[in-house]
Amino acid sequence: MAKKSTEAATTPETESAAFLSLSDLKPAKGSVKAKLRVGRGRASGAGKTANRGHNGEGQRSGRSRKRGFEGGQMPGYRRMPKINGFQLVNPRQWLELNVEDLEQILLPEENELTYDLLLTGGLMKIKHDGIRILGKGEVKRKITVEAHYVTPSAREKIEAAGGTIRLMGAEVESK
Repeated sequence: MAKKSTEAATTPETESAAFLSLSDLKPAKGSVKAKLRVGRGRASGAGKTANRGHNGEGQRSGRSRKRGFEGGQMPGYRRMPKINGFQLVNPRQWLELNVEDLEQILLPEENELTYDLLLTGGLMKIKHDGIRILGKGEVKRKITVEAHYVTPSAREKIEAAGGTIRLMGAEVESK
């Protein structure tokens, strides 16, 4: 009697499926197209004008197609801001305080207006990106103001009353 082997019989199909090499890889059928050779006669389908159309700027050599170019009319990215109701994608929300408001916000014994004071007092909301001090009104006492931006007229009025200004954050705007 013949001995039965415990090893599974190997066939060429099971061997090749188990061992793939880089030489076995090839692109999917229909995914690779030959380059279109233009200007090689009418029979090629891309002869005479070489798929560039008849006359004009686009047929000339050296013509570059700029992104967003619309043939000379005002491009879409420049038309958009002119449309009524155009709004910024990410507008900044500032808490704007006039100089005249500073004395109403602070108690008589307080002489410093800070970011934390406005947050705890409920004037500053989470949605605000910062504080801007505007120049309407007058200030009669010495106040230290902490803000992201102070207009020149507000700065003049606060400093004339003997107060000081501390600008917050890395982004300091100037006009």
